[in-house]
Amino acid sequence: MASIRRVRVVSLLPSATEIVYALGLEEQLVGVTFECDEPATARLDKALVVGGRDTSGMTPREIDGYVRAAMAAGEDLYTLRADALAGLHPDLILTQDLCRVCALPSGQVQDALCYLGCSAEVISLDPHSLDEVLATIEQVGDRTGAADRAAILVTGIRSRLAVIARAVAGRPRPRVAVVEWVDPPFTAGHWVPDLVWAAGGFPVGGNPGDRSVRTTWAQIRAALPDVVVVSPCGFHLAGAAEQAEVARTELPGLPVWAIDADGIVVRPGPRLVDGVEAIAAILHPGVVGASTAVRRVGAVLPSVGAR
Repeated sequence: MASIRRVRVVSLLPSATEIVYALGLEEQLVGVTFECDEPATARLDKALVVGGRDTSGMTPREIDGYVRAAMAAGEDLYTLRADALAGLHPDLILTQDLCRVCALPSGQVQDALCYLGCSAEVISLDPHSLDEVLATIEQVGDRTGAADRAAILVTGIRSRLAVIARAVAGRPRPRVAVVEWVDPPFTAGHWVPDLVWAAGGFPVGGNPGDRSVRTTWAQIRAALPDVVVVSPCGFHLAGAAEQAEVARTELPGLPVWAIDADGIVVRPGPRLVDGVEAIAAILHPGVVGASTAVRRVGAVLPSVGAR
């Protein structure tokens, strides 16, 4: 097996932090963001190089208004602590250009490095599909000399996906609407429709590979979903359950489930396979084995008059 390059890594993405840990490179990770909570010790053991506003006391409508106002004014949602970054002397910085709401764009990081006189390599991880998410794991492995570890990790994920595919093969595919935000409502795009399909469902309301779409509750209902999964970006299971109550009110008669969005759905990292297993257990109960991860992250909210 090839030796691991001793590079000093800074992660500006929670999903990238998860990839680094999954590859066993945590000793080389020197900096993270305030949102890197998996594993929970990451924010305690590593320097924080990105900060941001605490929105935990805000409603979904207030968060949406804050984000829209900041972006319209050209303001940054995240603060790069340039002095802290410079003091870490990184060799490799992992960031993204996929979504300005999710993390610092790579161009802003490059500008900061030029100002600081740092020569770190900046890699933008921008997957739009489940396959591309797995490719980013391999990309990080390649840049850190951990290609063999990445190959083993990706092979294991694909094996788990194959088990689910065999279990749901030939079964009817329920129509699934994944709601990524409730006020205003958004339906999930990018890799999330791939997760639904891999779980034996038929995604409606969001297009694979495309951005999440602002919509209305009437449009969601018009898509004729059999199941609604509420997976709000930036929230774990407790927050998702609170937002799912809104969906339950707006979509009476439809089964509404909450799921740990940040844990297993919206962050493009290794745990997306847990998300596929959880969704499969929702759609095909008793067909897909209920793993520990599935039991931990799935929660049903029965609708009044649910079918």
